[in-house]
Amino acid sequence: MSPIALIILFLFIANIPWFTERVFLVIPLNKGKSVFIRLVELVVFYFTSLLIGIAAEIQFSGDVFPQQWEFFVTTFCIFLVLSVPGVVYRYQWLPIQKKLS
Repeated sequence: MSPIALIILFLFIANIPWFTERVFLVIPLNKGKSVFIRLVELVVFYFTSLLIGIAAEIQFSGDVFPQQWEFFVTTFCIFLVLSVPGVVYRYQWLPIQKKLS
């Protein structure tokens, strides 16, 4: 899998909590999701994307280089940046659309 394909996949995964009202794309909620549930989903999807990245690294090089805590903090921050379009959609775009209609 190419690095650009991985980044696009991670962009999609990072925005899932913000675009849907289902928890983990499975459990529907009647009242809607709270911010806390969305953030928990984001952390779970981050670890899922780490597993995908590890699988891609094993496929590419056959071995996984051990990482320190700095790597995980940096990749989590990048994952948060990738989720910005979903946050903007959820908390800035939707309220404006509801006011206009």
